[in-house]
Amino acid sequence: MRIDDILEQRRPCFSFEFFPPKDDEGVARLLATIGELEQDDPGFVSVTYGAGGSTRTRTIEMVTRIRRETNTEVMAHLTCAGSTRDELQDVLGELRDAGVENVLALRGDPPAGDSEWKPTPGGLSYSTELAALVSADYDFAIGAACHPEVHPEAPDMAWDIGFLKDKVAAGASFLISQLFFDSDLYFDFVEQVRAAGVTVPILPGIMPITNYSQLKRFTEMCGATIPDRLDRELAPVAEDKKAVEDLGVAYATLQCSDLLARGAPGIHFFTLNRSPATRSILAALRAARPWDRARSLV
Repeated sequence: MRIDDILEQRRPCFSFEFFPPKDDEGVARLLATIGELEQDDPGFVSVTYGAGGSTRTRTIEMVTRIRRETNTEVMAHLTCAGSTRDELQDVLGELRDAGVENVLALRGDPPAGDSEWKPTPGGLSYSTELAALVSADYDFAIGAACHPEVHPEAPDMAWDIGFLKDKVAAGASFLISQLFFDSDLYFDFVEQVRAAGVTVPILPGIMPITNYSQLKRFTEMCGATIPDRLDRELAPVAEDKKAVEDLGVAYATLQCSDLLARGAPGIHFFTLNRSPATRSILAALRAARPWDRARSLV
């Protein structure tokens, strides 16, 4: 089922993002994890595409097997990095033939060790070009990324929102935000995007904190900020794995509850292939049902 249709029919929509495992044993574990997740009735799951297109084969394999072996809807991440236009079309053809209906169109990150983005000869330079390529020749629901705190390479929010409008014009029918830890950032961003005329659903992306050093690394890469009040609680227990996880799950639960109570259409969880934390958060949310208090949907 197309994710744009799912988002019309399911409020709230909960989804889970995974990265493709490195070996067959990891693939089997992840399929088992997704099988367990089916008990939580997720709207969809997605599988990432490594920096520079480094996990292309594993991503296609994982998405195809999820489609074939589970009852969960799946979305494949696809990037411009490391692929020519012809290679991207080959991937899209494989996904179409496997019955996959959803693609997240991304520019992608440079390969490991490279600090600067460079398009592949014969390839594409921007996510807008990739969305246009997909929408021109394939019947996929197309998602795109957005950045409540501005893309690290964008000069300012106005420019970033203008580029976001181009993504939607190129075929994106829903958006998934980069991670953030202050809900006001999301709602302020949505307000600006709506004022600019973008009406597609915007799913907030949430990463439950399970590792302090990993958190620092991720936020530095994507330009997200850690609120001072949160960092003051995390820093003293940084070396205590369980304490960090407990605080991370509690904080994410409160943040998700706030987002849903204020009208967010769902939550997209960046699981880092650790489903217990996200399943705990989801169980608490379903018990509390904060979306019943939402006055309007964003």
